[in-house]
Amino acid sequence: MSNPNYFQELLKIISPYLPEDIQSSSVQANSHLINDLNINSSHMVDIVLDVEDLYDIRLEDTDMQEMQTVSDAMRIIQEKVAGP
Repeated sequence: MSNPNYFQELLKIISPYLPEDIQSSSVQANSHLINDLNINSSHMVDIVLDVEDLYDIRLEDTDMQEMQTVSDAMRIIQEKVAGP
């Protein structure tokens, strides 16, 4: 995957898990996944699994705990894709 647009790809992953009262167009890089976007913990697990599948990476529990905002998720994905 060359030069991925992490925000757009992450938005596609997050969108199906947004509650009906939250539009995907309102998602910003600084949006808090739980507090702002009302994504529940079971959907967070689904999002993590979708990210792992899309990018062929493994996210640890600590990565999931650090994934508070959309920009946190993008940073973690970028770090994992880049490798050690």
